[in-house]
Amino acid sequence: MAKVSTYLNFARETEVAFNFYKSVFGTEFIGKINRMGEVPAQPGQPPLTEGDKNLVMHVALPILGGHVLMGTDAPESMGFKVNFGNNIYINLEPDTRAETDRLFKALSEGGKAEMAPQEMFWGDYFGSCVDKFGVKWMLNCSSKT
Repeated sequence: MAKVSTYLNFARETEVAFNFYKSVFGTEFIGKINRMGEVPAQPGQPPLTEGDKNLVMHVALPILGGHVLMGTDAPESMGFKVNFGNNIYINLEPDTRAETDRLFKALSEGGKAEMAPQEMFWGDYFGSCVDKFGVKWMLNCSSKT
């Protein structure tokens, strides 16, 4: 079933922030906190520094009404510059790859495609874009069809 969540980017304090949100909402993380050091080396990317290997690659926390808050560290050492306004994505999880492609095309028209939908190392079909109004979107489809 398709769903929507909110994805937050922090410079280096995702774990601290999410432990705070966990205490506020009284819920538990979905699965474990994934670390940057667990990500396979990517072609053309420099190796991670020891200080970056323990940063959060992904964390998910249910909050209210079935809504899930997700997060990642996006440090300057990895080429990011987190500012209020560029640190939040609306994450869509369509049921099919065709719907993922349709939504990506429509949302990125007149805006900017950050990453065209493609197969990712975690096994899903993923892309991200900024719409013509500056809203940031991620699309993650776990279906193989």
